Amino acid sequence: MPTEELLDFPFSWRGDQLPAEVAELRGSTPVRRVRTIAGDEAWLVSSYELCTQVLEDARFSLKDTSAPGVPRQYALTIPPEVVDNMGNITGAGLRKAVLKALNPKSEGLTDWMRSHAARLVDALLAEGAPADLRGGFTDPYSAGMHCHILGIPQADAPRLMRSLDIAFMNSACPVTGARLNWDRDIAYMTDRLDDPSTTGLMSALAALREDPEYAHLTDEMLATVGVTMFGAGVISTSGFLTMALVSLFQHPQLRREVTDHPERIPAAVDELLRVNLSIGDGLPRLALEDVRLGDVDVRKGELVLVLVEGANFDPEEFPDPLRPDLTRENSATHLSFGGGRHYCPATALGKRHAEIALETLLTRMPEVRLAVPIEQLVWRTGFMKRIPERLPAMW
Repeated sequence: MPTEELLDFPFSWRGDQLPAEVAELRGSTPVRRVRTIAGDEAWLVSSYELCTQVLEDARFSLKDTSAPGVPRQYALTIPPEVVDNMGNITGAGLRKAVLKALNPKSEGLTDWMRSHAARLVDALLAEGAPADLRGGFTDPYSAGMHCHILGIPQADAPRLMRSLDIAFMNSACPVTGARLNWDRDIAYMTDRLDDPSTTGLMSALAALREDPEYAHLTDEMLATVGVTMFGAGVISTSGFLTMALVSLFQHPQLRREVTDHPERIPAAVDELLRVNLSIGDGLPRLALEDVRLGDVDVRKGELVLVLVEGANFDPEEFPDPLRPDLTRENSATHLSFGGGRHYCPATALGKRHAEIALETLLTRMPEVRLAVPIEQLVWRTGFMKRIPERLPAMW
């Protein structure tokens, strides 16, 4: 067992600069003991090679991070059985229906995203600068898309969004409001199963109740798919899109390049995924047996945290990593969508979501930029995503 002093993790909630500890650890101790928000000990992995190893090795489990008595990053804000959501969906036989809903090539989805993004930009232009791009664009754009996919009323997005402020907290102790929100949102999605006006994925899930092959599914299980898809989907896509804009504001030359050459936006999205700091903590895995990781022997039952920003800024994998480079041939090998068995199934949708948003915004607001010094942005603390509370912009 190493004798060095435990480091407190996460290192920083700010999303405008890479914490200094990241490069230091990756260069000296890429597998390092840290103390989590919950007060437990964990191994923090910070090199691309070792992060990839953890994500691809089945001996490191996501599901078991929610087991009773194991070391934790923070208190759970969702029922333990929901932690491995995609695994649960697959086990219940719902993977096909969910993946179909998440396909960006689904009929009409791309057109809907374009029109929704345009409506939001119209509202911003009508309001005039300065405007909050997070509150007026990235959040409602992401929430709107997920309402459309689920087939639930757009008017219900704000009430579902309110739950996310608690559901994605990083807290040392359980949060009472998390359970209240969960129960309320499950009841809401259950009602949608019985609502004849419901369309999209929730309608498809409701129809499965008539199929004897799916007799094992309860309404709560089906409603859980809706709640988790909205929550995880919105917080991930909105968080990345918000931080992609922060990155573009930090690199005005890149913003000008993609504004003048919108055909380069897909390449920019992969680089923006690589350099963005929206993932505020490590991806957790529990060791199911003793595993040699670099120079460290990780013991069965120990918690391992994959530091995505450590991997994504590793110069061994991405030369000159701080510089966004649209000609970088391996941009798509970043770990912002995870890896291994838990590689995000909505990767294609998330990229298309961001491409359309950026194309729409930069076409209509080619001079968009921060309306305040970047040092004045207020960063949310104790949250699974690094996001500014507001993103004031002018154009």
